[in-house]
Amino acid sequence: MVPRYARPEMTAIWSTENRYRIWWAIEVFAAEAMGEIGMIDADDAKTIRKAYDDNVLGEIDVPAIDAIEAVTKHDVIAFLTWAGEKLGPERRWLHQGMTSSDVLDTSLAVQLTQSADLLIKGLEELLDVLKRRAHEHKLTPTMGRSHGIHAEPTSFGLKLAQAYAEFDRGLTRLKHAREEIATCAISGAVGTFANIDPRIEEHVAKELGLQPEPISTQVIPRDRHAEFFATLAVVASSIERLAVEVRHLQRTEVLEAEEYFSPGQKGSSAMPHKRNPVLTENLTGLARMVRAYALPAMENVALWHERDISHSSVERFIGPDACITLDFALARLTGVMDKLVVYPERMQKNLDKMGGLIHSQRVLLALTQKGLTREDSYAIVQRNAMKVWDSDGELKLLNLLKADDEVAAKMSEEELEALFDLDHHLARVDHIFSRVFS
Repeated sequence: MVPRYARPEMTAIWSTENRYRIWWAIEVFAAEAMGEIGMIDADDAKTIRKAYDDNVLGEIDVPAIDAIEAVTKHDVIAFLTWAGEKLGPERRWLHQGMTSSDVLDTSLAVQLTQSADLLIKGLEELLDVLKRRAHEHKLTPTMGRSHGIHAEPTSFGLKLAQAYAEFDRGLTRLKHAREEIATCAISGAVGTFANIDPRIEEHVAKELGLQPEPISTQVIPRDRHAEFFATLAVVASSIERLAVEVRHLQRTEVLEAEEYFSPGQKGSSAMPHKRNPVLTENLTGLARMVRAYALPAMENVALWHERDISHSSVERFIGPDACITLDFALARLTGVMDKLVVYPERMQKNLDKMGGLIHSQRVLLALTQKGLTREDSYAIVQRNAMKVWDSDGELKLLNLLKADDEVAAKMSEEELEALFDLDHHLARVDHIFSRVFS
């Protein structure tokens, strides 16, 4: 985790203190359930629960636990040793019939679901901004490009509506991934419940807002985690897609939109004139990192037999890093889109730049409707279009077509002029918006 790209609320979820408090909750809830079914002394179970409610642990003394672990070489045992010192004789009931993974995997599930809730909130905030800006520019005409080259007109609102639809799908995926990861396993050394009753797992799961894992070995199956981190990677890719669009639109030669440049901001240490798309460039880099965490999550699926710990070190990295980084990226993108400066006049200037070439398809189709073959129609329009292209837009396609005998033989000048109507390309924007925002 890099503090520069981290926000406090998400960072707190992955703090050592929060992890230990989740461990403590798991142990307490398990003991409570054991007391209720007569597996341990009921009064001792109530004493343990009261210690939890009274917060007898107080501030988590991480250095003290680390010192114990330096001797035991086992983090769960170190924590239980430290926590047990806060209790009386009832401490002997902690961790009855449990194995370390019962605590570790269930704790990780809690942290991932807590993280998912923040990420869902972040996506919802981004969607609100995209929806507002899309409606703001619903009918703002702009150049649609394919291969980076002028294609046909679209609206800037449609660009933003596309982003909205993509992130809305990401929200659906993330909600599903949250459900998949929110599972609890308190099933013992190889998942057989040999030394612990399944009712313990059910109680702990309920207290923590999780579902019991239908079948665990010693661990929760890692396909769940793979799906979770893959979902984060897809959301990150959507972030990059929109970030790259902003970066291209901010290029000097295009300059149809740009990141907000705040008072006092400096773009370059050498060139005072610079206004660079630094936020969206940063988002591109952050997206690469979140995607990078998906592959080791996939590789964690294959463990030896009922369990090995090859996944453990990986998850200590990717759990906090992926969630914290994506949380930051969502907030940054939301800010970028909220304050994005849009230049409709420059969009119109770019639409007009190439002498009407953007209307070539309408002419092609009109000629076929007048009886020419598609091949002949294409050839007629292309030979005139290439003249405009070679002139860098100085020549106008409409004028060349009016002077073309083959075209004049098929349609009047008035008919030709009607084919160069920009509004034609925006006629169905309402229909698309109704699909996206219904």
